[in-house]
Amino acid sequence: MLQRSTERLDIDLLVLPDTNLILIASVIEPLRGANRIAGSELYRWRLLTPDGAPVPTTSHIAVPAEGTFQATAEDRPLFVLASYNWHRSATPALKMQLSQAARYRRIIAGIESGTWLLAEASLLDGLRATVHWEDYEDFALAYPEVGAVKDRFVIDGKRLTTSGSLPTVDLMLEVIRQRQGYSLALEVSRLFRYEQPSFHADETLSAASAGLRAHDPRVTQAVHLMEEHIEQPLVLARLARRVGVSARHLQDLFQQSIGAPPHVHYLALRLNTARRKVIETTASFADIAAATGFNSASAFARSYRASFFESPSETRRRLRRRIISSAPT
Repeated sequence: MLQRSTERLDIDLLVLPDTNLILIASVIEPLRGANRIAGSELYRWRLLTPDGAPVPTTSHIAVPAEGTFQATAEDRPLFVLASYNWHRSATPALKMQLSQAARYRRIIAGIESGTWLLAEASLLDGLRATVHWEDYEDFALAYPEVGAVKDRFVIDGKRLTTSGSLPTVDLMLEVIRQRQGYSLALEVSRLFRYEQPSFHADETLSAASAGLRAHDPRVTQAVHLMEEHIEQPLVLARLARRVGVSARHLQDLFQQSIGAPPHVHYLALRLNTARRKVIETTASFADIAAATGFNSASAFARSYRASFFESPSETRRRLRRRIISSAPT
């Protein structure tokens, strides 16, 4: 699940009663966004409930199920979603089913209070895990055999845990990053996050940085400079001078703030800009290469394929076929 792949990933979501709608969306919507941006079905999901009936949520909106959760020999990842009153679902039968499912499932994730269910089924023993900050102390006391940590999400071997709805979005972006690369994860993040703009009229929010959660103003400044110099990229030393730090220090700031070095983020910005031009315009690939800072169409094509697993021409042909096939007859 957490390796580079072009294969479709099927995921089962076990949704328990009194789960927040936003928590369900936090798992599904990044995957839907990745499918839409990529123009192909990279992810497919199936909603299951303990009894197969629609599950009530905290918003009093019942979410329909596609089936009953059973401990079959399925190997697709299983995400256990819970918010409030998780203990009502922690029946001996469900805990037994989770334990049996762990024999086959490649990955089992505890989403928010789903972490409690995994701990109850002894599926987190000896592993690190996180839980909602309000529950941290109680969780740590209840399960001393689990290494409870205060983190947004935790990946420890075959177990994934999250501490809330927005941290779940972070986890799903990390899944996308590990499977399809940084460029797609950055583009998907733009659908769900924004930086709060200043009240000053001359400070606007750029589309490219809309998904960036940078904690250091120097990183934000550097990203804005990157966005302003897509056609003629700035070398790292010059970028660092403009920000007022050394090149090495800027690399450290990027790694600490957004989890990627400057050159990786810069290339992702350029490639995402190029991909939008490939999809939305009829410009030649040589013109797109020049407009996004590549020395030649061939260099652009190599970098594009390495990031998106297909050439620019293959992207255009594939999306053209989709448009033709979906056109009314």
